[in-house]
Amino acid sequence: MAIQIYCPTCRASYKLDTKECPKCKVSFGRTKKFRVCVSFKKKRVTRFYDNLTLAREAETAIKADILRGDLDINQKIKQAPTLGEVWAKYLPWAKEHKKTWDDDLGNYKKHLEPRFGKKRLDTISSMDVNRLKLAMTKGETKDGKLYLSKQGKLFSASTIKHQLVLLHRLYKFAQGPDFKYKDETPFDHKQIVMPHLGEEPPRFLTNEQLAALWNTLDTWPDKMTVGFIKFALFTGVRRGTLFPLKWSDIDFNRNMVALMISHRRKGIETVIKTVCPEAMEALKALPKTSDYVFPGRNNGQRTDFKGPWRRVRKAAGLPNTIRFHDLRHTFGSYHAMNGTNLQIIQQLMNHRDYRTTLKYAHLSESVVNGAAVKSGRLLSPPSPTKTADLEKVDCP
Repeated sequence: MAIQIYCPTCRASYKLDTKECPKCKVSFGRTKKFRVCVSFKKKRVTRFYDNLTLAREAETAIKADILRGDLDINQKIKQAPTLGEVWAKYLPWAKEHKKTWDDDLGNYKKHLEPRFGKKRLDTISSMDVNRLKLAMTKGETKDGKLYLSKQGKLFSASTIKHQLVLLHRLYKFAQGPDFKYKDETPFDHKQIVMPHLGEEPPRFLTNEQLAALWNTLDTWPDKMTVGFIKFALFTGVRRGTLFPLKWSDIDFNRNMVALMISHRRKGIETVIKTVCPEAMEALKALPKTSDYVFPGRNNGQRTDFKGPWRRVRKAAGLPNTIRFHDLRHTFGSYHAMNGTNLQIIQQLMNHRDYRTTLKYAHLSESVVNGAAVKSGRLLSPPSPTKTADLEKVDCP
């Protein structure tokens, strides 16, 4: 039995302390490949690994299988598929079954394919995965190159978790009927810890920022942009919900709008929503040039609003960290701070899960505290001096 360094160029094997291939002069740097050769009764089992630790574990496992009689030495051993081969099968499945398949595509191309695309599943260790996690967390790789987002920032815990979840999902897919992969995965022994995602409070516009936004909108020349932002702010509707909105979906007489709410897992749901008169006034000020309320190119359905929002945000002097989606958070936050019941906020914002609405709970603490202070006056025994006060208190 032996473990040797393997040169893929000339297909020769050498001792582990060899620095370069004597034949083709290829230097054996950090990216070494190892050949495991196990002989038994004049028969030979050969496997290849990208990690010395895995090679040693495989050598021990093969020897044990032979001694137990679990391994047929004459049987040709089927190699594990590469992650790229698994991805090629997974992507068509994801397009058919997942609404967020394009997120998987972006994550795989940017993070997983460069590191693991050509590696076989049984050669990817938990250490390799933790190295990816560390590189994304620290922003630097072993060779000193920076590993940052497009904005030049460190990757968030949420982004890092997406990569680990996708890699785990690809291993689960490989265990299905397409590949029937049965070896261990990097996630089996719980050596990979998922990043902790702290509950971030909703980010919303302050009174000063909101005033600056309104001042900018009052003089903004593009009425379509003004109407889009005002309607979103007055209703708390997501940007993507406004793209397919048509004039036929609006009932001006009853201040009602039919919205197609998209849920990632439940598909598209049509919701009839009552909106405030100010939101309707924002729509009445728009020109009707298309069937769509907020048309895009060639009066077709709009697909993006990044450019208009970026220009308005800059003109209003708002920080670059303020996203258009934060207008939705502003809607929910101002309702919470002014005493609107959280269950009503859930209905207003079309949250399927009440736990999503709970992120606004801390903003309503002042309202709750104020009600708690009233408890003494509400529940104390009536007295001549308190009777008049109790009559003024609104009981729920």
